[in-house]
Amino acid sequence: MQYDLIDLRLFVAIAEARNLTRGAARVHLAPSSASHRLRLLEASIGTPLLVREPRGVSLTRAGEALLRHARQVFAQLEQMHADLTPFAQGVRGHVSLWANTHATHTFLPDSLAAFLQRYPQVSITLEEHTSPYVVMAVARGEVDVGVVAESVAGADVELIPYRADRLVLIAPADHALAQRASTLFAQVLDYPFVMLHAGSAIHTFTMNAAAALGRHLEVRIQVRSFEAVCRMVSAGVGVGLVPLGAVPAGTSRGSLAVIELDEPWAQRDLKVCVRKREALSGFSAALLACLVGEG
Repeated sequence: MQYDLIDLRLFVAIAEARNLTRGAARVHLAPSSASHRLRLLEASIGTPLLVREPRGVSLTRAGEALLRHARQVFAQLEQMHADLTPFAQGVRGHVSLWANTHATHTFLPDSLAAFLQRYPQVSITLEEHTSPYVVMAVARGEVDVGVVAESVAGADVELIPYRADRLVLIAPADHALAQRASTLFAQVLDYPFVMLHAGSAIHTFTMNAAAALGRHLEVRIQVRSFEAVCRMVSAGVGVGLVPLGAVPAGTSRGSLAVIELDEPWAQRDLKVCVRKREALSGFSAALLACLVGEG
């Protein structure tokens, strides 16, 4: 197959406009030139991409597939430009940091803001992954620094305490559980849950905890952030399991009840994960020091 980014941009423009002339205008090409390029693109791929209709065009199945992939290509290009821009603007350092959902949504925003205020010449790439995935990436040298809630047996990494936190149960203020100071996990499994999205560390952890008791959770809704979990629970959708650090400061007892979990696994302390502390580069070492309160 032979085609270039101009061809892909043209195809996306035509597909989104559902019209060859308007799509060509979006990428500043004459309709005749656009039509010629489109025919060459279809010949190169070996199948029609568009169905020409009296009032425009529609996508074939192949066209739908190409549109999906082309959008992903341009999204990756935009991310590449975003990653490279700081270097063109004179940023003199870069640190890659991976963290689990818990850390990303609770403590890291304040920690990273403090670090970047102190080191404005540094840029940070932050990615969210499960703790085991972060640990193994650090062990393989794929990432400089990680923040995790659990280790991986046999992984050759160092773990330094970052923040202490606990998982707690949250429930609507008028819920049957709201008056309890603490509860066992087994005692709440009959209630519907609001959960973080499948694939997140806490989703996997909670499902496994229920399975260990021979039970299955009734998941009423899945959302993308702890804030959304708290809001859904406050609205009466169900109960939730979140880190205490994710519960909004000053949460009113009038809208949300916080119940301690009387389980040994409820303690979910976060740790900074590095391959070898003494081998860290200057800015990675500075980030570590800032995270653990040494800088």
